[in-house]
Amino acid sequence: MIARGQIHFVNLDPIQGREQSGYRPVLVVSADSINRQPLVISVIVGTDAAHLTRDYPTNVRVTAAESGLPKDTVFLAFQLRSLDPGRLVAPHAAVVPPARMEEVEQALRLVLSL
Repeated sequence: MIARGQIHFVNLDPIQGREQSGYRPVLVVSADSINRQPLVISVIVGTDAAHLTRDYPTNVRVTAAESGLPKDTVFLAFQLRSLDPGRLVAPHAAVVPPARMEEVEQALRLVLSL
């Protein structure tokens, strides 16, 4: 089952404009009650931390050591997307620790003015 806090890999192509593209990690942020339904799931897109030297309140930096991903990753809360679960590579690649999920929630509050 897909669960909040899991990191999956997905091919985000095709894209338009400034959307993140290609094969990359995404972090599941939708509630598990939604994830259990035959609906879309909400994710935020990750990018290689080496490409972002500056931190912003809408970004959450997760180290490879704490996530299990091959490299440090920055999850971009402003790159919130809804995807069909069939796009996700299974099984999940990693899980974000609870302390980082709190940062993700705060970043999403900023993005969505909640």
